Amino acid sequence: MERAKKQRSLAEKINVMRASVMGANDGILSIAGIVIGVAGATSNSNAIFLAGIAGMLAGTVSMAMGEYVSVNTQRDSERRAIEKESAALDDHYQDEFDFIQHKYMQTGIPAELAKKATHEMLQKDGLYTAVRERYGFNPREQTSAYAAAFASMIAFPTGSILPLVSITFFPPAIKIVATVAAVIVALTVTGYTAAALGNANRGRAVLRNIVSGLLTMVVTYVIGSLFAH
Repeated sequence: MERAKKQRSLAEKINVMRASVMGANDGILSIAGIVIGVAGATSNSNAIFLAGIAGMLAGTVSMAMGEYVSVNTQRDSERRAIEKESAALDDHYQDEFDFIQHKYMQTGIPAELAKKATHEMLQKDGLYTAVRERYGFNPREQTSAYAAAFASMIAFPTGSILPLVSITFFPPAIKIVATVAAVIVALTVTGYTAAALGNANRGRAVLRNIVSGLLTMVVTYVIGSLFAH
């Protein structure tokens, strides 16, 4: 029981960290796109700052609500899967037994050993085992929608601060270049962190993050420049 609680706590912490990193990354990317785009249209610092603040407030609410809805939708789907599997175990136990045994056999376990393992696992915790093998998630892990939403609500404006401050306080002659450089550094950090949390390729994730950020800023700057003329 204690081990299950620790595993659940770790899973919740990882989910909150994921929401925080992605929220910060979206904050950096979204606000960088907004302020660079407006800077392409005007050199008025007040206009650029107000556009950035408006984007930050809208993005904060959007990210928090989006994370809340997303997690609750996932939990609803998992709840339906658990109910469906519980009914399947009651009405078609042998079919579920055969499915799990066959799945174990596909990993190279001999038929008799797979049958014994399936019997023991279903006897010990039938619903947990069946849901895990049939649907691929741990029914004991419950992600907190409130924690994920709160993490995004804090992370998005935190990430937004860097491009907003850069475009506002750097000298006019270098403000765009300085903002782009600051955003690249920030996206490198968030890309690497997200890859580390997901155990993905760090270099590829960082490169993908930087390219998407540069593309966003180039597109918004070009559009802003067109409106300026």
